[in-house]
Amino acid sequence: MKNSRAKTIQLTLSYLVILFMFAIILYPILWIVGASFNPGNSLSGSSIIPSDATLSHYKELFDLEKSDYLLWYWNTLKICFITMVLSVILVSLTAYSFSRFRFVGRKNGLMTFLILQMIPNFAALIAIYALANLTGLLDTHLALILVYTGGAIPMNTYLMKGYLDTIPKELDESARMDGAGNFRIFWQIVMPLAKPIIAVVSLFTFITPFTDFILARILLRTEEKFTLAVGLFELISGQFGNEFTKFAAGAVLIAIPIAIMFLSLQKYFVSGLTAGGTKG
Repeated sequence: MKNSRAKTIQLTLSYLVILFMFAIILYPILWIVGASFNPGNSLSGSSIIPSDATLSHYKELFDLEKSDYLLWYWNTLKICFITMVLSVILVSLTAYSFSRFRFVGRKNGLMTFLILQMIPNFAALIAIYALANLTGLLDTHLALILVYTGGAIPMNTYLMKGYLDTIPKELDESARMDGAGNFRIFWQIVMPLAKPIIAVVSLFTFITPFTDFILARILLRTEEKFTLAVGLFELISGQFGNEFTKFAAGAVLIAIPIAIMFLSLQKYFVSGLTAGGTKG
């Protein structure tokens, strides 16, 4: 009887903690959504459910004569997709090499990646700016794509290598006995089994350009090339920048492609969890 009562109390406390954390996470999201429908430019009177809700801020964002928001959105999506594709290709090849082959410098390479993943990109802002200036890539999207892709390799290589190590090497040996080469083994055997971790890497590298402000602010100069983070900052950073409710509307719209990306890859996350749970 005492054990049953203790379990009930423990379960109740667990649910209370979960609800409390859920409220902490959900409240700012609901508040910014409510602010985006709030009339005027100030956030001082904003609430989760505005009394006089309006879509005027969203209409202004989509008005090409009043805002460059759609252009910033396109710039960000372009950078995100190119960064994601390049990162997945390079990380997959690098992780497969470290997982399946033994070569001179392998341990030193892994150690270098371990050190590099501890250093954020903005710690090398001066070097990145100087390199972009010397190579003529300053104020270009290519500079951002190269920096994001290079920065994604160390951490995601470790992540994918750990997953590839769980795939039995006997599959490689069987395919090699049938005459398959390394690239065919990589493409037709290992990669199909690594779809869950590829989905994770894809999501991580897709989100980065949406959430990054510092690198984009340093490398981009003209308004036509701004990403969403930099463009929205310009709405409220100028001398007369007081369009906070429009900023809130723009911030809400940023979540749409990230949510779509997550939902489209969710089945691979689930399959990865179930596959990991049934391996003996």
